Amino acid sequence: MSLISVALPFSTHPHFLSTLRQFIESPLVERIFVIHGGQYFGGDRKCEAAVSSTLTSGQTLNDILGKVRSDYFLFVSQSQEFQLGQAALERFASIAQQTSAGMCYADYVEVKKGIRSDHPVINYQFGSIRDNFDFGALLLFSMSAVRDALSRHGAVAHVEGAGLYDLRLKVSVDHPLFHIQEYLYTKVESDLRLTGEKLFDYVDPRNQLVQKEMEAVATQHLKNVGAFLAPRFNSIPKSDGTFPVEASVVIPVRNREHTIADAVRSVLKQKFDSPFNLIVVDNHSTDGTTKVLKELAAQYPSLKHIIPSRYDLGIGGCWNEAVLSEYCGRYAIQLDSDDIYSGTDTIKKIVDVFRSGEYAMVIGSYKLVNMTLEELPPGLIDHREWTPENGRNNALRINGLGAPRAFNTALLRQVLLPNTSYGEDYAVAIQLSRHYQIGRIFEPLYLCRRWEGNTDAALSIEKANRNDVYKDKIRTIEMLARQQMNRQGA
Repeated sequence: MSLISVALPFSTHPHFLSTLRQFIESPLVERIFVIHGGQYFGGDRKCEAAVSSTLTSGQTLNDILGKVRSDYFLFVSQSQEFQLGQAALERFASIAQQTSAGMCYADYVEVKKGIRSDHPVINYQFGSIRDNFDFGALLLFSMSAVRDALSRHGAVAHVEGAGLYDLRLKVSVDHPLFHIQEYLYTKVESDLRLTGEKLFDYVDPRNQLVQKEMEAVATQHLKNVGAFLAPRFNSIPKSDGTFPVEASVVIPVRNREHTIADAVRSVLKQKFDSPFNLIVVDNHSTDGTTKVLKELAAQYPSLKHIIPSRYDLGIGGCWNEAVLSEYCGRYAIQLDSDDIYSGTDTIKKIVDVFRSGEYAMVIGSYKLVNMTLEELPPGLIDHREWTPENGRNNALRINGLGAPRAFNTALLRQVLLPNTSYGEDYAVAIQLSRHYQIGRIFEPLYLCRRWEGNTDAALSIEKANRNDVYKDKIRTIEMLARQQMNRQGA
């Protein structure tokens, strides 16, 4: 059986010694690099101290990889309590050998507040380049694949926090990353936040340095695989069509009787120098939503209440109903049925950006609030990681582009949104960005109201995995399309 070298982060918690002991006692483990900031003093002949202020710095990884003589390198990416499963390391190494994988990772069992539950992870695909892909805590690299990747694409980048991200992307260019669908270890979870509370970690201002590093790493990877797009954009084609109004706000809704009236009224209060309307696509609500909308439509002629003839529509399909309707204006502007515009000038600010340049789409910023409009952390979501030069490349690294989203209707009618209820806006945004520039507004235009009925407030692992698989698939499609476009010299 092939031998393994291990990189393990040091922890002052008591569980560190029990975790370390498991690796020391394994006959497969040849060497253990304990990564620490000066607190570890060694003790076992298998262990070697690796001093570093950052677990995933490029220098730390390059130094350790230069010392590894075993066939495999196990990187432990989290300093939490672990229990290896029966013959787990043997299984890791055996599958890595049989599949010739560049890296293997596995499902695991997690313990939260004393409760054990399965935590399956998902298969890696070509478009799985986001930096928050969940591999679990144990990543087993083939050292032959690592050496090949680093010889082809250069050493791990000299970064403080994005070294592991760079390593796995470089390995993935020419070697598969293999998901072992077996529960090979148990992890005691220390991050007990709900899914919705973790969504915005990457926009925390404290993470800006690492975000810039991640962007540089992702951009180089796109160049390595031929999917990078230089900052050259098509002009917006002139539309021959006529539009009933200059702008339409589009709200897809199903069963939001307690929030839809607030959303509608925030649109009707808008002040704008041209005619605008509101198109609400009521996706066969079964609560009191339809009644609320009928009463509002009777009061306000600019509210167009559409009930589709189809019963198979997701949010994207409802958007398409609105955009293809006779009511839709030159620009189609998003508002969710849970949310409200933050002021009376949202439409004006968005249309002003459209009028100022060649934009297929404009994306604003928003604040997270509760139902009484009190700000929730992290507050403003402005996606300042976007730049006009590299935004469409960096968009493949992150999970969202911001809101509210607004579209050139003539272009959107050519593309349309996928008929899904998750990722539909992201899919059409990165597709449009392939050819056209996207305008940005970095001040808050609407208030995103978080409540227990929000679709992403607290997802099960199964639902979160389905969402992640779909967005990775969207990225896969887009990266393949960009490769094709580059090959054709378009």
